[in-house]
Amino acid sequence: MTKAYWIARVDVRDAERYKDYISTAKPAFERFGANFVARGGTAHAVEGQGRARNVIIEFPSVQHALDCYNSPEYQAAAAIRQTVADGEIIIVEGNAV
Repeated sequence: MTKAYWIARVDVRDAERYKDYISTAKPAFERFGANFVARGGTAHAVEGQGRARNVIIEFPSVQHALDCYNSPEYQAAAAIRQTVADGEIIIVEGNAV
């Protein structure tokens, strides 16, 4: 099974409310086997527009990643995130090695 990755780039406008997003999203991430590879560390924008917070989350498969994003648990969290942060999330299929 080929793994998949969420790549999220975010500028947080309200750090306190963003904590609500994180706690609300946690059950969905646990349910779908998410493994955080990078979360909010120092980033260097060497080309293009950077964002303040960058997250890479590994999932067992593209289907797991899509199911997590579309789950009721994550959609409740996304509704919070969208009111307190600006950003993008993409899902990328990994290469089988």
